Amino acid sequence: MTFSVVARDPATGDLGIAVSSCILAVGRVVPSVRPGVGVVAVQARSRRGLGHTLLGGLAAGADPADLVRKAAHSAEDADRQIAVLDTAGRVAADTGRGSFPVSGHLVGEGTSVQGNMLASPEVLPAMAQALAAARGDLPDRLLAALTAGQDAGGDVRGRQSAALLVVSGAPATDEDDGVRTDLRVDDSGDPVAQLRVLRNLQRAYDERDYETLALFAPDGARDLYAALAASQRGDRDAARAALAGLRARPGWSAWLAAMAGDPRLSAVSRLLG
Repeated sequence: MTFSVVARDPATGDLGIAVSSCILAVGRVVPSVRPGVGVVAVQARSRRGLGHTLLGGLAAGADPADLVRKAAHSAEDADRQIAVLDTAGRVAADTGRGSFPVSGHLVGEGTSVQGNMLASPEVLPAMAQALAAARGDLPDRLLAALTAGQDAGGDVRGRQSAALLVVSGAPATDEDDGVRTDLRVDDSGDPVAQLRVLRNLQRAYDERDYETLALFAPDGARDLYAALAASQRGDRDAARAALAGLRARPGWSAWLAAMAGDPRLSAVSRLLG
């Protein structure tokens, strides 16, 4: 009832998973991730706690192939579908004999695509090919694979939700929780497309692309990003107009005063000074 992709970025060591399905909030059900440990996809009629168990095995040093083999021999998991990826890029997957057709998995170098109740046998090869051909960072490559799966038919029942998670290959610390991307679309007529929109918005926040945020950020904050974008361009009049719009909103004047020390806003202040 689901198709997903797991992969490791050999350049950064980051690990990730992207998944889509015709169920509500698939991001709550299929992915299990832990920085410095690994990524697990648990699909079909798998037990809800299986992802936690598999991550525990990885944390204890088990090989993904051994974990998958053990799960494959569990009678209660005959209908499950799983993929397990560790920080070294070792990956293993299995599709239980009771999984809904069309079902299967394709394992590559540090990657695996898997799905069940698919619209056609072309879904998984399309995902694997798109992942191999994609450029950019890991979230974008995972999304390329997910998009290719959807374009090839995806879930035979339709579409409702999708999720994208990427974590560091290094353990979390007090300064860094290890989560690079955590985006979810719980209920949508086109969840993969909506997930791409969220990914582009996250990139704008990460890269301080204020021009984009001035258009697509929540309505109440767009004037702020318009002021920051104008500051980047050196456009005094536009920055002044955007700040005037901000000050006209209830409560924003006090917020601006409290943020006077923020280097982004001080740049705007210097422009207006």
